[in-house]
Amino acid sequence: MTANESTAGFRDEPASFRDPASSVFYSNGRVLRGLSERGAADWARLADSQFFPRLVAERKAVTTTVVEPGSLAGDEPWARYEVVLEHERIPFVSYPYEWTFEMLRDAAALHLEILLAALDGGMTMKDGYAFNVQWRGSAPMFIDIGSFEPGGGPWVGYRQFCQTFLYPLLLEAHLGVPFQRFLLGHLDGIEPGDMRRLFGGRRRFKKGVFRNVYLHSVIQDRVTRSTQSVQQDLKKAGFSTELTKATAKKLLKLVRSLRSKRSGSNWAEYRDTCSYSDAEREVKARFVLDAAKARQPALVWDLGCNDGAFARLAAEHAGYVVAVDADDVVVDRLYRSLRDDGPTNVLPLVMNLVDSSPGRGWRNRERRPFTDRGAPDLILGLALVHHLAIAANVPLAEVVAWLRSFDCAVVVEFVAPEDPMAERLLANKPPGLHDDYRPDTFERLLEDAFIVERREDLPGRTRTLYLATPRT
Repeated sequence: MTANESTAGFRDEPASFRDPASSVFYSNGRVLRGLSERGAADWARLADSQFFPRLVAERKAVTTTVVEPGSLAGDEPWARYEVVLEHERIPFVSYPYEWTFEMLRDAAALHLEILLAALDGGMTMKDGYAFNVQWRGSAPMFIDIGSFEPGGGPWVGYRQFCQTFLYPLLLEAHLGVPFQRFLLGHLDGIEPGDMRRLFGGRRRFKKGVFRNVYLHSVIQDRVTRSTQSVQQDLKKAGFSTELTKATAKKLLKLVRSLRSKRSGSNWAEYRDTCSYSDAEREVKARFVLDAAKARQPALVWDLGCNDGAFARLAAEHAGYVVAVDADDVVVDRLYRSLRDDGPTNVLPLVMNLVDSSPGRGWRNRERRPFTDRGAPDLILGLALVHHLAIAANVPLAEVVAWLRSFDCAVVVEFVAPEDPMAERLLANKPPGLHDDYRPDTFERLLEDAFIVERREDLPGRTRTLYLATPRT
């Protein structure tokens, strides 16, 4: 449900094929969901409930309307569905392995709040998958309308919730281990057995671990029957809706209590330790503001955003800004500040640009690569090139070709070798390895691929800003 789909034609959403009762697809810029007879019955119950309209009004669940049959012209496959729904569009799709600790925690809390609302309304949820949450800036929103069904009793999504929400949070809160790589490596999350091994000995008695990890793993080892059979047996044993509510409330209290103890990182204090003067910051801010104001871009990528200062500036004149940095501690601070103070059109993400999120899932299509989720209109690459070229050993020609591949305007900064930050990076490299890292080389490469519309040296004379548009 992204705002960056093609505005013409028909395309299935590759991530929705697993649910036979509900399929998402795109047509002429619209985000549609086709429902089977069973799915339509569940939707009717959901639409008539008191809790779902309230969640939509509170911007906690995706806005959804029924599509009139006559408005879908042509011979596209929607004719096979009992009901077709239309969803509001998501500005930019992201995945849990790109979120910070507090983003995942807030998304988990939202999921449990929605489960409790459904249980109070005589419905439940089929799953507990972290991928069912997306973001409007720093506000989480539940998007999987097909997840709701009538009924109560035991929550079959408990295990999925643990694996994709709770276990990653426990991993970081109790062990200080960033969870992003674990989720990227396995879309189904962290298995109870693996968590049990990580929390052996006295670690099993840390908050939330014994009940949700150790006992869960022991039960899983003993259970070999289908989920449906287990659910039926739990109902017979008296596992009521009230007990499910109590469990969900305990989980919600646990999730809200978890905190990451990781406060330091390589770049968390960059603003205090970098070589910028106040005058240089002012010139840089004006440069970014002028570029954004002149173009009024629908989508901006701030690559290497650090504390998000320039993402905030661009957001004043942009529809939406995706602010990306590899340092999850820095991005978590940015998320908290956006959540508390805005603006509401900036989405912070954790990502190493040298190893950005690839295509994942079935046929590598269920979870799309970062670069395939929407074309930016403007890219900010501030204090970025020297990290790619020196720290990551990406040749300058590759850096420029990469920027050109997005076919949009760029604001890019070149940091000269004599700049203190570049000197710090070069000090860790063998002599001669980066002899081609020079301003003249960068300018030549940039001018071969782009038309440089504006060039400005910062007052310190070791950094230069460029505004460039692609050559055709």
